[in-house]
Amino acid sequence: MIPLSRSMIYLSPPHMTGEEQQYLNEAFASNWIAPVGPNVDAFEQEIAELVGVNGALAVSSGTSAIHLALSLLDIKKGDTVFCSTLTFVASANPILYQGAEPVFIDSDPDSWNMSPKALMKAFQESALKRKLPKAVMVVNLYGQSAKMDEILLICDQYGVPLIEDAAESLGTTYQGKASGSFGKFGIYSFNGNKIITTSGGGMLVSNDEAALERARFLASQARDQATHYQHSVMGYNYRLSNLLAGVGRGQLRVLGDRVAARRKIFDVYYSNLSDLPGIHFMSELENTAMNRWLTTLTIDEKVSGVTTEQLLTAFYRERIEARPVWKPLHLQPLFKGARFYAHERSHDVAEELFRTGICLPSGSSLTEEEQLRVIQCVRKVFDQPIRNRSYLFPGKQEV
Repeated sequence: MIPLSRSMIYLSPPHMTGEEQQYLNEAFASNWIAPVGPNVDAFEQEIAELVGVNGALAVSSGTSAIHLALSLLDIKKGDTVFCSTLTFVASANPILYQGAEPVFIDSDPDSWNMSPKALMKAFQESALKRKLPKAVMVVNLYGQSAKMDEILLICDQYGVPLIEDAAESLGTTYQGKASGSFGKFGIYSFNGNKIITTSGGGMLVSNDEAALERARFLASQARDQATHYQHSVMGYNYRLSNLLAGVGRGQLRVLGDRVAARRKIFDVYYSNLSDLPGIHFMSELENTAMNRWLTTLTIDEKVSGVTTEQLLTAFYRERIEARPVWKPLHLQPLFKGARFYAHERSHDVAEELFRTGICLPSGSSLTEEEQLRVIQCVRKVFDQPIRNRSYLFPGKQEV
């Protein structure tokens, strides 16, 4: 029986501040409701300044931002794009929109993101065939940066541009530089479950201002300069509304607080669950400050005697939303037959992470009582209940 009297604990719900209302009121008062306006312009400028790039374009989703980046690089039928395999399908779908072929790259065991070792193997083989990819799509998973210095070195060696899907990693820094600012183009998502939200929306960022102007043109139905409606190339309806940009501006003001809250949530989980046999949390790369968008862990069944299915079932019964780690794209029916390069010949890291990984509720509005419920549920499955609650939340004494 599912205890319906208990409130549902969600994985990563929206967390509003009230600050958003100010910008919405201004939009209504000025009648800037269409997908242009002061909030859009300001939101783009504020994001660009935050992550240290020359410009940004606010669009309707992270997926549309990826699609625009691929379009700007003239990726088309017959081209290939090397893409992280351990990610949501939205990272690769735009490759199909362009008629190109995704080639999937395994995860690195340290970062869970694109393996530089597997990427180099893919490049070496493609060079021998005299068919280099048109771009590399690296994804920064769960707020963790990929090993960008190694990946950029490989891309630069072969002269192939990098697109950085930082949909989940706004607020993360790698070696002191903002996640999403390393590649030719960077992508952010403001979906309802992200660290800040516009309910739905995304951002394309780049140091190439001319390319961003071209993206702005394409995202606005590619209307030519004319007094009448004239179109010479195919465009898209991808602009973000002034209303939603206002929500984003209000959210952006508390990004630092949201990152701090999620990092604290991770610390509490780690302090209270890392002693369990077979439990391993996603580590933080050296010289990286993760936003800890989601707290993720793996379970070694041979050591623990517990499977991910058992834990997910227990969460479901307790009205706690938790999820497996992303199913690798090279294992998805949509991409059956796609090429895949493993980290090691006999070791598919992404598949192992999918089989053993779980994402815990990590929303910045998660209360101590809710987090206690999650921790108790995990420990109960491991048959190691909490015996002393006073150490659960550092700095707090048991009453």
